[in-house]
Amino acid sequence: MFSLKLLVSPQNTSEAVECVSGEADIIDVKNPSEGSLGANFPWIIREIRSIVPDHIPLSATLGDVPYKPGTVALAALGAAHAGAAYIKVGLFGTKTVTEAIEVMSAVTKTVVEYQLPVSVVAAGYAEGEEIGCINPSLIPEIAHKSSSDFAMIDTYNKENGKTIFDILSNEDLKLFIEHSKKWKLGSALGGSITLAHIPILKKLKPDIVGIRGAVCDNNDRIKGEIRSHLILEFNKKLKDL
Repeated sequence: MFSLKLLVSPQNTSEAVECVSGEADIIDVKNPSEGSLGANFPWIIREIRSIVPDHIPLSATLGDVPYKPGTVALAALGAAHAGAAYIKVGLFGTKTVTEAIEVMSAVTKTVVEYQLPVSVVAAGYAEGEEIGCINPSLIPEIAHKSSSDFAMIDTYNKENGKTIFDILSNEDLKLFIEHSKKWKLGSALGGSITLAHIPILKKLKPDIVGIRGAVCDNNDRIKGEIRSHLILEFNKKLKDL
């Protein structure tokens, strides 16, 4: 039976403990002060890995990355060495499909060359060309051609109150997930997702749903802290039939 996985993004060890207590499926180390997919420090990733039970996979964001394949490849190696099993790359600085494939291929080659037990996630932004980035509908193609494992859409601007569902239509997201499946990729959705979006998420059936603000104090992803009871509530509603 299909089961949505819940990914929650803590920024420190105390929030990671809340994620464990809240039964998050994947713990995604992030630094929201550095952007939508802001990268945290390698020692924070390592500290969180040391306190999270082995059966819970750790993810790490590499940031809203520039078009610098070598820099991003080194960041991927560092995140993996620190304990990440999923590596998310925010394709912010790539202006063309060719550039995006080059960046993602540098990451996947690093994974192969160093025989890393890591899944690679190519992440685009719902705002797409509006912020000078790749159209998010192209992310599955980029992930496929770079031998990545997952395609993801998130939102870049977290401060304007718009969610992924305000920017993209349900049909857009349905096609994104269908294209991901066609290329045997996992699919992930993030972008200010709240409890109110759970019914449509159950219809769309991405493999992974990523959240932070929805399980923070006052829904504040920057100043608020993640709370386990909010994760438990979200998880229960997401997975109830």
